[in-house]
Amino acid sequence: MNLRALEARALAFAPWIFGLSLLGHLAMVALQAKMTMIDLMVYRNASPELFTGQLYQWRLKEFSDQFALPFTYPPFSALVFVPLSWVPWGVARWFWQLLCLACLWFLVRAALRLVGSAEPRRVLLWTGLLVWVEPVRTTLNYGQVNLVLAALLIGTVVSARSWVAGAGVGVAAGVKLTPAISGLYFLATRRWAAAVWSFVAFGVTVGLGYLVSAGQSHQFWFQLLGDAERVGPVGSAINQSLRGALSRTVGHDVGSGPLFLLGVAVAAALALWALRAAVRARDTLAGVVAVQFLGLLVSPISWSHHWVWVVPALMWLVYRGGHRLCAVAAWVWVVAIGSFLISFLLRVQPSIWTIPRPWYYSALGWVYPAAGVLTLVAIAVALRGRQGGRQDSASSTPSISSAKETSSAVMPPR
Repeated sequence: MNLRALEARALAFAPWIFGLSLLGHLAMVALQAKMTMIDLMVYRNASPELFTGQLYQWRLKEFSDQFALPFTYPPFSALVFVPLSWVPWGVARWFWQLLCLACLWFLVRAALRLVGSAEPRRVLLWTGLLVWVEPVRTTLNYGQVNLVLAALLIGTVVSARSWVAGAGVGVAAGVKLTPAISGLYFLATRRWAAAVWSFVAFGVTVGLGYLVSAGQSHQFWFQLLGDAERVGPVGSAINQSLRGALSRTVGHDVGSGPLFLLGVAVAAALALWALRAAVRARDTLAGVVAVQFLGLLVSPISWSHHWVWVVPALMWLVYRGGHRLCAVAAWVWVVAIGSFLISFLLRVQPSIWTIPRPWYYSALGWVYPAAGVLTLVAIAVALRGRQGGRQDSASSTPSISSAKETSSAVMPPR
């Protein structure tokens, strides 16, 4: 049975599923059941150190016996998080959870609008269900920023207004560098003004960081940037990047050596294949997903909770793919994120720092990168026969910024 058929049976219960899911999650927040929110604690507690000059020397030692967590983002990010330090921890954690839930709802709704299937019950159903899949669940449990940045990007990148699209990418990259890959979408769609705006906005965030603390900005951009080991254990099962998967396969960190570069080349080729097909078909969501998946694959560190981009990817595979390979990819993702496989692999590894492991655990540790590659291939194959005007409904897909804007305005024909 395909996912659309299962969805048809569940739609009648969508408000109940949504309501019970939110109540269940909020009960976990109230009871602090598996909700330590250690990453939010880092954001909140470390950010004031921006004004003491100790931002990158600070460590969170609570709840992390194997790795005292540092602040790993640019100085501008600390500036953004400073207001969280002005309120009690209880207020900060509740605010952040409600914000992340709102961003999940927006992410689902935005993705469904881009595929022309944003009926209210469908949005409620998917939001309620996706609260409990691993990338979303761990983002909420850790108090991570992933859902906020994904919502910001999908709400701005597809805007027909160049300054809005570019500013969204620039600000997101200023908070956490990885969203900078979104600029590739502007280049592929020849949105030169948006690309310039993204560069300008990012430059402003860097400038604000230097204005507040030139020394710490210099330290981040010229000393700490690129040090993956400072971010965390590259070979741990939670790192679902190509570098992590390759390292676990060979038993040591492959670094930026030939094996990693080969993996990057393959990922880039597949992503560009998918992106080219999306541009030709004027399929906005497919193009955005292809770019974001490329970033997740080639980044040295892509924790499993960074893969919240599976949410819009799943919406595309289910509602726009229209190919058997897309159905296969959708089911692979449902099993991967619904089974909490990464959490299991974390429990069975002897240490987050131990890279060698039995071959079967190494193979299972490929789950997100493999599913990501499969998704890129599925996008390219499904869209290869579609051209802009002949696509089933892409030319009438509403954009995020206005119901009257079409996807052809967002992704102009080449």
